[in-house]
Order: sequence, then C-alpha cells, then structure tokens
Amino acid sequence: MESFEYRNPYAAPTAQVQPTPEERFDDELTTAGRLPRLMAALVDGGISLVVAIPAVIAAMRYTPQRGIGELGGSLVLLTMVGYLALLIYTLILLSREGQTIGKRVIGIRIVRTDGERAGLGRLFWLRYCVPSLIGAIPYIGWIFSIANILWIFGEQRRCLHDHIADTMVVNV
Repeated sequence: MESFEYRNPYAAPTAQVQPTPEERFDDELTTAGRLPRLMAALVDGGISLVVAIPAVIAAMRYTPQRGIGELGGSLVLLTMVGYLALLIYTLILLSREGQTIGKRVIGIRIVRTDGERAGLGRLFWLRYCVPSLIGAIPYIGWIFSIANILWIFGEQRRCLHDHIADTMVVNV
C-alpha cells in the first residue's frame, strides 16, 4: 500500500519563488577559468598604464636645471585626475556589478561563495586592501603575494584574496 501524505486543503499555496543559493550555484554559476582571470588583470593593468602616460611624458621632460616645467606639472596633475576618475569608476562597477573594467570586458564577475552579490566593503577592504597590506610587509610580504597568485592553481580556482573575502570569480 502506498504511503499517504496529508495536505491541508485550506492551507495557503506555497511555491519556491527564488532558487536557493545551492541551486543558483549549480545552475547559473560557473567558476571562471584561469586564463579569463589573467586576461581581465592584463586589461586592468593596461588601462592603468594608459592613464600613467602623461606622467611618464612629464618625467621624460625633466632636466636638473628647470625640473619638469609647467607642462610637466600639468601632465602629472592630469595623471592624478585620471587615476582618481579610474578609481571612482572602478568602485562604482564593483558595487553595482561586482566587476572591474577588465572583468567586464572579459565577461566575468565577483560573487560571494554562496552566489550572492558581494558588497563593496567586502570587495574593497577584504579582497584588495588586506592582501595589499600583507604584501607590503617587509621581507615576508613577497611570499604572501606569490602564494596569493599561485593559489589559483588549486581545485577551486580561487586565489588567497578570494578565500580571505569569501568570494569567487564566475562567468557572467
């Protein structure tokens, strides 16, 4: 005889409207590969180098007699404004989409390990500032910096800064 399951005919209907984080992780989120993450980092670095070009030109204009001159000072100021604008735009992208410019171009983004959106504080402080501060420690910081990068060759494809911030990089 089959088992009988009692259902209250007068109970309000129930439905799972949104998938659970586990279902969302299995269905939608695919961990980004190592090459797309490298490409995104290279795009971000290339943009940073382009912003630095005016300061490089100013440094090439330097002579001991006159310094960098008015034009050189303006070029350094232009670089500083460019980096400030790049920082603001990157923070906006990180807070809204979980992406930097490079990650947006490549088609990957940063999320929490449960699939939820990562907050700006978590991304900025735990994912970027803490590893930078640890990497700046004299004599041992370089070991952390190398280990941080090499950790991506693990099974989960997550760097140490991903583990610190409880984040992962996924395909969009």
